Amino acid sequence: QVQLVESGGGLVQPGGSLRLSCVASGFTLDSWDIGWFRQAPGKEREAVTFSSAPDGTTPYANDMKGRATGSRDNAKNTVYLQMNNLNPEDTAVYYCAARTHQPGTSWTRLGSYNYWGQGTQVTVSS
Repeated sequence: QVQLVESGGGLVQPGGSLRLSCVASGFTLDSWDIGWFRQAPGKEREAVTFSSAPDGTTPYANDMKGRATGSRDNAKNTVYLQMNNLNPEDTAVYYCAARTHQPGTSWTRLGSYNYWGQGTQVTVSS
């Protein structure tokens, strides 16, 4: 059974950091593109960052540049999202998603992903 499970969310004060994890089971991540997305209450799901399967290319959404670092550990079948200098606007449910490698398809396109995790809540508040 294919599954993605996120963890690491929680309550953090403004300026704080969190590292989210996404563990895959039922398939191996090394040949899959992985995206991180988030959805705040009342808003659409938006892309945060992405890891391309063949070369690890990692673009970031504009408001996350310099504050987020995506990485993957293929040996652990796990991807990570390190987020620093968090602010209340980062409050959202964070999701990881996997898709077959699609170099011609934008990484921000939600419909291009085959599998999604259940999400982990990140709340930034004092």
